[in-house]
Amino acid sequence: MKVALVHDQLQEFGGAERVLVSLMKIFPNADIFTSLYNPKSLGIHAKEFKNKKIHTSWADKFFLTKRFYSPLRFITPLIWESLDLSQYDLVISSSGSYMSKGVITRPETLHICYLHHPPRYLYYYETAREWKKYALIRAYAYWINNKLRMWDYLSSQRPDFIIANSIETKKRADKFYRRDASVIYPPVKIPTQITNSKTKDYYITVSRLARAKHIDIVIKAANQLKIKLKIIGSGRDYKFLKSMAGPTIEFLGHVTDNELEDLYSEARAFLFASVDEEFGIAPVEALGRGLPVISFASGGTIEYIEEDKNGYLYNTLSPKSLSEKIGRLEKLEPNRYQQMRSNARKTAEKFSEKSFTSQIKQFVREALSKKRII
Repeated sequence: MKVALVHDQLQEFGGAERVLVSLMKIFPNADIFTSLYNPKSLGIHAKEFKNKKIHTSWADKFFLTKRFYSPLRFITPLIWESLDLSQYDLVISSSGSYMSKGVITRPETLHICYLHHPPRYLYYYETAREWKKYALIRAYAYWINNKLRMWDYLSSQRPDFIIANSIETKKRADKFYRRDASVIYPPVKIPTQITNSKTKDYYITVSRLARAKHIDIVIKAANQLKIKLKIIGSGRDYKFLKSMAGPTIEFLGHVTDNELEDLYSEARAFLFASVDEEFGIAPVEALGRGLPVISFASGGTIEYIEEDKNGYLYNTLSPKSLSEKIGRLEKLEPNRYQQMRSNARKTAEKFSEKSFTSQIKQFVREALSKKRII
């Protein structure tokens, strides 16, 4: 059986790309198709794709489309409909903001879409850039987005089956696409056991430094409480966030996997303020290290963060609301805190790569059987 994996783009490495890497392990001989590919921008993760057969679209040949892919999103339908997938028996599209589910396959080809999320910018969810404050860009985007919304709906009808990465995403597939989706949570890399390091007095967050992640809320809460906070990640908002950070806050940028393990092992808790996060791999990674998670009650995180059991949820997106939950954690008795760490670890175990692999294989087997019957 010839297999193709189709992914939005490979110019950054995040949760969606981690899913792609896991799919590559399940289907090691699959060909990889993507719109844009820039190994340099993948940093230390470029090695994951080094010896893979990667096919890029025609858009990858031009500097402008690689550099300005966001404002040039109107070419998205042309990109996916130009790919030739006629020789493949199974196509799995790993689809998010760039809508790779829009590829065209033969009727007899089984096409399964793993949906990370419908494009946030098409359905009025927060995005990394505040594009609405510029009149010309707003007018341009509204015109383009109207066309893309229609194509996004059309493209959502092409896969034979849709897998959503969370119940939250399943609801969006039903709302925007009128499609039923099965839920298979994405794989999260967790250690075989919790490291028994002595917990220190700092908090941690791992995130792209982008507007929708609301790292500014976390920073303001840390400033108010004067707690130590370590921020891991990079992004376009770095300078802005750095300017508001007090002396107890440290920006670490990208770190190696070993460095991240050390940071997790000694942190007190993980802080999260993202809005409408479809799943949230970073909080689950923290749970897997036995870290309680204090998260804004939004999106997919409410599916696995349980109040006063493995963390806390705050309902108002404000430094004050977050600070109140941090205060509750600080007042926990040592035995109660250790129990919360244990609960966090147990929660994360159901999101292991082993579980993801098993569920994907089973889903493909059943989908192939249904396709043959049809």
